[in-house]
Amino acid sequence: MVTPSSRYYLISNADRPPLRVGLLLDSLGRCPSFAAKVIGDIRACNFARIELLVVNKLALNKNIAPVETAAHSALKFGTLFGHIFDARFRKRLLYDFYLKLDARKKLPDDPLAYVDCGSGLSQIEAVEVDPEGDRFPAEALEKIRAKNLDVLLRFGFTPVHREISSGDIFTAARYGVWSFHYGDPETYSGWPPYLRELRERAPFSGLALEVLGEEATRLSLANALFATEKTTSVSQNRHAPYWASTEMVLQKLLELHQFGWEHVQSRATAPAISARQSKRETPPSNRDMLSWLGPILLKKALRKPFRRRRTAHWRIATRAGATPLFDTKSESDLGGFRWLESPPGHFWADPFPFEHEGKCWAFFEDYSYASERGSLACAEVLADGSLGKSVTCLQNPQRHHSYPHVFRAGSEVYMIPESFDSNTVDLYRCCRFPDEWVREATLFEGKFVDTTIWEHDGLWWLWTTSAEPSPISGSLLLFYSRALTGKWHYHPANPISWDIRYKRGAGRIIQHQNRLIRPSQSGAPAYGYSFSFNEITELSTIRYSESPLKTILPEQCPGVTGVHTYNAAGRFEFIDGRSVLPMP
Repeated sequence: MVTPSSRYYLISNADRPPLRVGLLLDSLGRCPSFAAKVIGDIRACNFARIELLVVNKLALNKNIAPVETAAHSALKFGTLFGHIFDARFRKRLLYDFYLKLDARKKLPDDPLAYVDCGSGLSQIEAVEVDPEGDRFPAEALEKIRAKNLDVLLRFGFTPVHREISSGDIFTAARYGVWSFHYGDPETYSGWPPYLRELRERAPFSGLALEVLGEEATRLSLANALFATEKTTSVSQNRHAPYWASTEMVLQKLLELHQFGWEHVQSRATAPAISARQSKRETPPSNRDMLSWLGPILLKKALRKPFRRRRTAHWRIATRAGATPLFDTKSESDLGGFRWLESPPGHFWADPFPFEHEGKCWAFFEDYSYASERGSLACAEVLADGSLGKSVTCLQNPQRHHSYPHVFRAGSEVYMIPESFDSNTVDLYRCCRFPDEWVREATLFEGKFVDTTIWEHDGLWWLWTTSAEPSPISGSLLLFYSRALTGKWHYHPANPISWDIRYKRGAGRIIQHQNRLIRPSQSGAPAYGYSFSFNEITELSTIRYSESPLKTILPEQCPGVTGVHTYNAAGRFEFIDGRSVLPMP
């Protein structure tokens, strides 16, 4: 039974009327791509309907993205002289030029690129609003309340145009006005979002979905953390959070419809208000831009003549007979691990040891630098921890394979490999151990990474990380089923995590001394930096909770800059490690 990724958060099984949703917009015809994605998903789902459009009459320019305020958009309609003779623009001249140059670094699927959204909204009633200060006029509020809305989603009336900060609009919909705070609410407030994180080299860039209201009544429905990109481009740093927000709002609407407002409230938190209590940030001055970019550009210029192309090279390592890393009594270090070298032109990663007929085998990703593709290989683990001759067990010239999660179900041996570019999560059955496998079923359609499966108390449990449009913008999801190839049920505790430090799997679920432990990898400060062991404290078809036990860092191994997989079988433990080497 396939559960397509494009549908898993668009279908509610609850026997309730569809939610009535209103949209706060700055234009009836054009909106940012991320907002258009949400609008399209609402129209495609079975649990919500768009009933009203509330349009801001004071929107200054429908073609200006939310990070570009009118105060510094003169490059779009004026000339350099407009900056020289106008003090308002002159003090942000460097920032204007930065935005113009940064536009060239936008990724092809920029979430703030404006698209036509009018065709899908043309039949929906619209109300134009001219806010009175930061409040809505009584006539407009009366029209909004008459639609008996459950939720108002804010995609307009932003700080660029006119902030919604007070007034009766907060109670115009049954469950309030839902709005995104782009940036970590504890630290960052103001525009443009995700630039200050770059300037201050913050390790994380945050995102929160909030229910607006006076400070005492605000709710934070969901929070996410992303690694701040190693770049000077704000358009690249905002890419993952903005796309993640599209999945976040639909998941919360689904949760509201399936389980009710009390359930949503029980998972909400009071948002941090420290940033809001301080002076609201404004775009950086010329001095700010020089102090940030000056040293970076100088360093790049000095290093350029000596720059060599480098790549991340992964190795796997093993040790035997030690107290397991996940045991809280063990030291959190990597002493005793033996690093194994891959053939020239290859790297090895994602080790999954597996016991079969009295022997231990290691399955792993075998990446070829020449083809830029990974295949899956395996080798017998010898008594001293070294590997016997490796053989290829799964290969497709058109696909990249990794994370060979091998497991047993009854008398059969199965594997769920990661194949991000295949747009499926496939189950393979072993025909001849260890190197002949046949695809048994497609469990999910869509982009997912690091799928981990486990059988417990008569149910199959499946953890996977959504990866649309990329793995760094997705969330950790949990599904359960009564049969390996049966119908997979979306868990009510989803999403399990939006935190870049914990939302990707790092190996099998571990059962140890009445504890259930989920390994996870951290993508901050860079992909595959470290892994953690998380104790699953509650697991049922209704509830799920976990808490971090310990984190394993790469600093304990000289020359290793990342560790991101842990598995054990028999007396052997396996990890992998990354080093930065010159391109082969």
